[in-house]
Amino acid sequence: MYVHNADTPARKPVTVPGLHAMKAEGRRIAVLTAYDASFAWQLERAGVDVALVGDSLGMVMQGHGSTLPVTLDQMVYHTTMVSRGLEATLLVADLPFMADRDVPHALEAGARLVGEAGAAMVKIEGGAPHVLDAIAALTARAIPVCAHLGLTPQSVHKFGGFRIQGREQEAAERVLAEALAVQAAGADLLVLEGVPTALGERVTKAAGIPVIGIGAGPHCDGQVLVIQDMLGITRGKRPKFSKDFLAGRGSVAAAIEAYVADVRSGAFPAPEHCFN
Repeated sequence: MYVHNADTPARKPVTVPGLHAMKAEGRRIAVLTAYDASFAWQLERAGVDVALVGDSLGMVMQGHGSTLPVTLDQMVYHTTMVSRGLEATLLVADLPFMADRDVPHALEAGARLVGEAGAAMVKIEGGAPHVLDAIAALTARAIPVCAHLGLTPQSVHKFGGFRIQGREQEAAERVLAEALAVQAAGADLLVLEGVPTALGERVTKAAGIPVIGIGAGPHCDGQVLVIQDMLGITRGKRPKFSKDFLAGRGSVAAAIEAYVADVRSGAFPAPEHCFN
């Protein structure tokens, strides 16, 4: 665990009930990915609410073309490192590809990420029946779950690439129905990725749990970005829904602080970061 520096003001730890309270009070939630202790410490110092150890590490850290090659052992390794850089920031870790193929495997993965690696919550993609079963089983055993809908990267082959979801009426209604289903199964948080702004607003208003957007418009309860994207160091083209917060600023710390401020004020995302 991160050892508090006396020169840095202590923060009250972010909790799952605390995130629910933030939604109820209209306080926006700032989320960023982290994959090691040093960047986790930067998130902690900047007051980021939630650190996500995403299987996005397969792309931004390992150089793969998708998140699919990431293993559970790798997720445990990176989550353990991030946990050592945090004190008050809530730690969420992804279940990697196929870790949710049945309830026993989901429980094993959840137990390792929480019990061994130090996560406070695990994230699981999709709204299929087996995912709902996994969410229910995990939450029944006091492992909080963050759901992930819309553009789910583990479904890249099914989607035919990283394509915006929910643009057609039928697809939008399916995303909304899945959001209510994962909530009913016990999810405490929802990441909504790559959907039109209007759908992001509908899901956020309908859901009783906080909705964290990434390319889902400004009306979500919070925002998340991959830290390499928001620092402008992503290989290749930066996603439309991201912004280079390091540009014009002198340090990584200043960039992260600016991101947190813009999420909380509602300045980010701006219209140019959204989909219609």
